[in-house]
Amino acid sequence: MATPTDTIHVSAGIIVREGRVLACQRRADQPHAGKWEFPGGKREAGESSEECLRRELREELGIEAELGPGVWRTVHTYDGRPPVALVFFAVRAYRGAIENRAFADLRWVPTAELAQLDFLDADRELIDRLASGQLQLS
Repeated sequence: MATPTDTIHVSAGIIVREGRVLACQRRADQPHAGKWEFPGGKREAGESSEECLRRELREELGIEAELGPGVWRTVHTYDGRPPVALVFFAVRAYRGAIENRAFADLRWVPTAELAQLDFLDADRELIDRLASGQLQLS
């Protein structure tokens, strides 16, 4: 049985531009290949969730992000894996041009159409709430 120390902590960013949200597709060489997600990644020792997300956005997209509040938290367990505790932040602004450094594809998707993409299971409830308008980002 997993213990709290086995939990993987992940920060992800929801970047909105002109009513569209940035969705990122996982590469073929990654677990859950081809699935869609929000940019972000695993928190390193000594990092806060916010520091983790800023670092990940710098590494994955080449941007310096200004984070808004945490908008969603969840814990999900994939078969045979430790639980993943995710915190999603609204990215209010960023400096630099978004550059795909880590994904198979990037796509700006209208919020109402997010549910049409094959997102990771851990993201599904958030996607459903965003797509239905139950959760507003602005």
